Order: sequence, then C-alpha cells, then structure tokens
Amino acid sequence: MVIFVARHLFQPIDPGTPRPLRFEFDGAEITARRNDTVLAAVLASRERCGVNEFDGGGRAGFCLMGSCQECTMWDEDGRRLRGCMTEAREGLRLRSRPHCGSD
Repeated sequence: MVIFVARHLFQPIDPGTPRPLRFEFDGAEITARRNDTVLAAVLASRERCGVNEFDGGGRAGFCLMGSCQECTMWDEDGRRLRGCMTEAREGLRLRSRPHCGSD
C-alpha cells in the first residue's frame, strides 16, 4: 500500500503555472496565481492560515465559501476579511491575527 501525504493542503492542478503575484502574510512573502484566493495562496505555501484562539490548534479554512470564520485574516488597516473570498492582489499585507498597539 502506498500512502501519499501532501506537503501543503492545497495543491495546484498545474504546478508549472507561474505565480506572478506577491503579497505578505504574517511578514512572509506569499506568491499567487491570478484569480487565486488569498487562502489558496497561503495554504499552497504553508500548512495553516492561523491559530485557533480557543485551543491553539492550527486553522486552515473549513467551508471555503465565506460562511465560517476559519480563514479570517486582517489587512494592514485592521479590516477583517475572509481569505477564501478575497482575491490575491499584488502588495497586500495581511495578518493572521488582528493588529494591536504593541505589535
């Protein structure tokens, strides 16, 4: 029996497709394809998009259609957004936790 374990949750259909868009998530550069959601781009490069505030477990999205809050992110102006419903754009600066004055 062969078991395949993916390195990240989201795997592209065509891994050779260029990833020309660049944005920042928690200080790290993330690359994305045109029309990718922010969540898809983040989960293509890492295993989670945040940490659950109740038990410290990793968050990676759940419904992928904007109904839950498992992919909640914040932009540099403090606005809350859903990663699964937000298209990746060049130059975005996003965080997995809201900005507080001491950050």
